Amino acid sequence: MKTYTSSAEHFVLITGASRGIGRACALLFARMGWHIFLNCRRSFLELQEVEKKIQSETPGSCTILPGDVGNPEDVRQIFDAIYQICPCLDVLINNAGIAHIGLLTDMTDQQWQDIINTNLSSVFYCCRSAVPPMITRKQGRIINISSMWGTSGASCEAAYSASKSGVHGLTRALAKELAPSNIQVNAVACGVIDTAMNSQLDARERQALEEDIPSGRFGRPEEVARLVWDLSQAPDYLTGQIIGIDGGYI
Repeated sequence: MKTYTSSAEHFVLITGASRGIGRACALLFARMGWHIFLNCRRSFLELQEVEKKIQSETPGSCTILPGDVGNPEDVRQIFDAIYQICPCLDVLINNAGIAHIGLLTDMTDQQWQDIINTNLSSVFYCCRSAVPPMITRKQGRIINISSMWGTSGASCEAAYSASKSGVHGLTRALAKELAPSNIQVNAVACGVIDTAMNSQLDARERQALEEDIPSGRFGRPEEVARLVWDLSQAPDYLTGQIIGIDGGYI
């Protein structure tokens, strides 16, 4: 396997980096001069566009590492490639996620499993591979992108809510496990963010939802990215937290 090198001093893996929150995070960290490991499962052309933007418009650098982070073998291959470039990640951003809207009784076994694998199991698989070098170095940050529905639950989104609630529990438990090694684990519980995940809403549904949000609008991916960046630079004592960014919705 080919060995790569990078002159960057800081390294971050962002899963689901081809669009929305993941893309915004990748561009922000690249503007700060970091090396970004860009991952997605299917949107490879969009991921290449992010790569081009990083290379042409930022002082950062990047490596594309496609793969399904809900599959443990893909995750092993992704991290094998990462550790040829750097000995340890500084930050892991678990952002990959999918949604499903519909009645629980109408869900198939496969739809349920896809949600759990992509939204929850991926966090476990990536953390399992990222943590050992962090422990050796006694330094590292894990930031899990979650949802306010992981706290309150959403009608007709039972599987999604369950997966995000699992992310919250995993975040809190892993933070306690890794605190003695000076590794911080936090989650960002997003409200309604203006991404492709919410593109299925028609104009009337969108307006009704905006009226329910105290801030009167959807959040922007760049706003979430700024919070993620702040968490990557936060005091070491901040760990095990589920931090909401929802315009006052919850």
